[in-house]
Order: sequence, then C-alpha cells, then structure tokens
Amino acid sequence: MSDVSLPSPPEARTAAVIPAAGRGVRLGPGAPKALRALNGTPMLIHAVRAMAASRAVSLVVVVAPPDGTAEVKTLLDAHALPERTDFVVVPGGDSRQESVKYGLDALPPDIDIVLVHDAARPLVPVDTVDAVIEAVRDGAPAVVPALPLADTVKEVEPAAVAGEPEPVVATPERARLRAVQTPQGFDRETLLRAHETVTDDVTDDASMAEQLGVRVVVVPGHEEAFKVTRPLDLVLAEAVLARRRLNDGF
Repeated sequence: MSDVSLPSPPEARTAAVIPAAGRGVRLGPGAPKALRALNGTPMLIHAVRAMAASRAVSLVVVVAPPDGTAEVKTLLDAHALPERTDFVVVPGGDSRQESVKYGLDALPPDIDIVLVHDAARPLVPVDTVDAVIEAVRDGAPAVVPALPLADTVKEVEPAAVAGEPEPVVATPERARLRAVQTPQGFDRETLLRAHETVTDDVTDDASMAEQLGVRVVVVPGHEEAFKVTRPLDLVLAEAVLARRRLNDGF
C-alpha cells in the first residue's frame, strides 16, 4: 500500500454579489438607499465590509445604479477595504432580479459558491456569512439564514382600498415559519440555472431555486442582519453600531 498522500481538493472559491441599484423609496427622497449614510459611512460600504469580513470571500461584485457606477467605484476607493478581497462594480438593471443576473455575469470562471446579499442589510455578522458558506460547502445547493418569528402571523384578504379593515383568512402555525435574511448562498451552477430559467418576479433568489425543485435549507440568522427600509431602522442600525464601538473599544 502506497504511503503517498493524494493532494487535497482545492477549496471552493466564494464571491458575493450585492445588488445596490434600488432607490429605496420607503426611506424618503434623496440618495439611493444603499448610499445613505450610517454612522457617517454609506450603508453600501458597511455591507461590502460585512461580506469581505469573511476570509472565504475572495471577490465582492457590487451592482450599482445604471447611472451611478462611477460614483460607487469612487466610494469603494475612498474607504478602507480588506486587501485580500477583490472588488468589482457593474451597472444594474431595472429589477433586483436583473441586477443579480448582471452581477453573476461578472464572475470569473473559478468561482464555485455565490452569495447574494442585500445592501440594505449592512450589519450582518461575519459568523452568519461563514455559516451560509459552510452549509453550501457541505453540499447544500441553496442556503438561507433565517430567524423564528416573534409575532403571530395572520393571512388576510387584502383590502380593495388602502387603510380599510382586512378580513383574516388563516393563522399559519408560527413554529413552521421563518423570517429570511441574507446573504443567501448557492452552488454557482444552481443559481445560474435559476436565473436562466425562472422569469417570474420574485422577492429573493432562494424562491427561484425553489421553483426549480432545488432543496433550500435554513441556517440560523442573526437579529443584527435586519433590513434597513424605514427611517426607524436607521435609528436602530446606529444604535447597533454604537454598541459595537463600545464593545470593541473604538
């Protein structure tokens, strides 16, 4: 029996795609949501740093507003980012789905795992990012971080006129429900196939994988990975950053 050890297989390379082409209407007029300041730094930079904080992520692709590519490139150049990570900016499309596809088109061929992360989730901890990557490495084709729901959920018949009372149709079993976050992680070929096949308007990439019949699994999310969509969310995000500064001593 030979005692020559076989070379270990190469580690799967991971890239993160951050669609940041939306306007963020619910935050009110002004700059696109991803470029709003959070503790003096654009939310997008916080989100990019959150992805690059994982040593497994070797490339971050930012999908910018079609008319804001140069501005986003300047932003990235102006802020300190990990040198071990490469950063690319590409113009986005008319929808989030289209923007993610443009981000996928920019990936080099040696990327095996793809994360898709909302720019509006700037504070996701690196442990959550790593848990998603690890689950894909372990064989799951599609992975989402998620949290149990604290509130009881009602299914209703939407009102014909906004503000009118809405009749309750059903009360789903809360123990079976999860609030899904990002980054969502995928085997590259699975995500590419989803974007080439599914044309319906969906709210997340995992839904596209589900439509293909792909098994999607959940890993624990984190309460600090919330989505910043309303002015109150900005206040909460500032509080989280203040606590982190206090805990980290800077």
